[in-house]
Amino acid sequence: MITLGSLFDGIGGFPLAAVHNGITPIWASEIETFPIEVTKIRFPNMLHVGDITKLKGEELALVDIITGGSPCQDLSVAGARSGFAGERSGLFMEQIRITKEMRWADARRGKANHLIRPRYFVWENVPGAFSSTNGEDFHAVLEETARIAVSSVSIPRPPGGIWKSVGCILGYEFTIAWRVLDAQYWGVPQRRKRIFLVADFGGHTAPKILFEQDSLFGNTQKS
Repeated sequence: MITLGSLFDGIGGFPLAAVHNGITPIWASEIETFPIEVTKIRFPNMLHVGDITKLKGEELALVDIITGGSPCQDLSVAGARSGFAGERSGLFMEQIRITKEMRWADARRGKANHLIRPRYFVWENVPGAFSSTNGEDFHAVLEETARIAVSSVSIPRPPGGIWKSVGCILGYEFTIAWRVLDAQYWGVPQRRKRIFLVADFGGHTAPKILFEQDSLFGNTQKS
């Protein structure tokens, strides 16, 4: 069984995607009352663990995948563009901290690298993250994510300093891939572009997960 923990859970977007793909959501972190009530109904077996800033990774139930769509107001082109120095978007570092703490706790059990959990890390945010703080915010996302696997790694900025909407980093024992997806091509009647970043801390599957598509999920039942 593949398991998932959802940070900044909202109304359970990542858990919903998980169950459609045979993945079991184990716990979620959210502080807003209404979204929590929604997910308690939709995912009655999913544990609610509370405020992300008060969580300790070593105390959370281990999961294979940790997801998070950290608040985007400080990164959006419609916002103040405070970047990760902003109070809300800076919460991304809490996702990094918790993932590290979970992996450190699991690594102390003497496991091989590819068995340490969470092995997979997923981050979702607005395309404004590419240009926020002159591109330094997305640079920080990549570098901090990579440092979950290799603490000393340094990620160079791209030529010209402009991040492309799709890319991949191949490390010795980890991979990170990202791309922009638009909701209008996924069954939603609106244009809504978001960055999706996937990291594999135990191998080289991130590009395969994000770029290689076997099929589309669809409801073929007659209406």
